[in-house]
Amino acid sequence: MVTHVDDGGQRMITAREFSAFQELVFRNAGIALGDAKRQLLVGRLSRRLRELELPSFGAYYDLIIQEGGEGELVRCLDLICTNETRFFREPSHFDFLEQRVFPAWRAEAEAGNRPRRVRAWSAACSTGQEPYTLGMLLLAHFPADDGWTTEVVATDLSTKALRIATNATYPIEKAAEIPSHHLKRFMLRGTGVEAGTMRACPELRGIMRFSRLNLNDESPYAVGEPFDLVFCRNVMIYFTPEGRARVTDRLLRHVGPDGYFFVGHAESLHGHRHAVRTVIPTVYTKHAG
Repeated sequence: MVTHVDDGGQRMITAREFSAFQELVFRNAGIALGDAKRQLLVGRLSRRLRELELPSFGAYYDLIIQEGGEGELVRCLDLICTNETRFFREPSHFDFLEQRVFPAWRAEAEAGNRPRRVRAWSAACSTGQEPYTLGMLLLAHFPADDGWTTEVVATDLSTKALRIATNATYPIEKAAEIPSHHLKRFMLRGTGVEAGTMRACPELRGIMRFSRLNLNDESPYAVGEPFDLVFCRNVMIYFTPEGRARVTDRLLRHVGPDGYFFVGHAESLHGHRHAVRTVIPTVYTKHAG
């Protein structure tokens, strides 16, 4: 059996094979892999082909289709997904929350005009830095000792990313991304075999709810009642315009009447002006009614 590889040991992919994977990824994840992503796909899947001792991308595609279940398909999507994230990414969003939103919510609660409860959803949480950032801020501003209940639901397509997020352990170098007062309160420095790492403290881990969710799936999003905050940042740029519109419509259904919807700074909701009001760039509320 002949295995075609390039000079770097990667499998070669034919135009037909790449087209098949483009369709597979789009159908199952809503991600549009343009022709410029061909080498990315080859680089991320070649190792899996070697592990399975498969001679070609066509053979790997056939395995996924013949399997019929989600096992290898999920593994394939895990490998293709880009999980770029960091703590306190796009800080203007968090400044907006701390300076404008959270003080208003506390005042409303003091006046008896809102319950002492805040729910947030990180809808493309990757390896967890975004939901843990939200969790730090919520716990700092809405302490349980004052009667507040906080919850962060965090979902992602990638099971690999979710394992990292659930474990809540990161290289100590990532500490530089976290303001010092939050770092001191919410992160524990690893010792012994865990030296060189930090881990979210039990209080922070305790308000997290991680699960796998495919935003492109046609079934209802199983995330519970509406949220005060919904973050879906830097993921819809990978969807087609039609896919972005469909996913945005569904996400907005989970934003509470007085809630906020956040997208990445390379994204916008221009096509949904009838449904949302811009508060600051990339932050929206729903129109009443």
